[in-house]
Amino acid sequence: MNEGKFLTPKEVAERYRGGVSIGTLRNWRAMRIGPAYLKIGKSVLYPIDELEAWDKKNTVICREPKGLATLTDDPAG
Repeated sequence: MNEGKFLTPKEVAERYRGGVSIGTLRNWRAMRIGPAYLKIGKSVLYPIDELEAWDKKNTVICREPKGLATLTDDPAG
């Protein structure tokens, strides 16, 4: 097994800079939500490619609101 392809729950929490805690990951596993993972015995491992897919699925695309360009084009404000 290539260890570079998987992250532990602690490493996943670090990847998301504390925005997702180890406890949250545990709760998500119990509720069958969140990123996909592998369970081998008592070990839980998150495949990096699954985390990247989960990131992509949860990406929020922001667009410029209608009318904003018109407001910023007017030098008088």
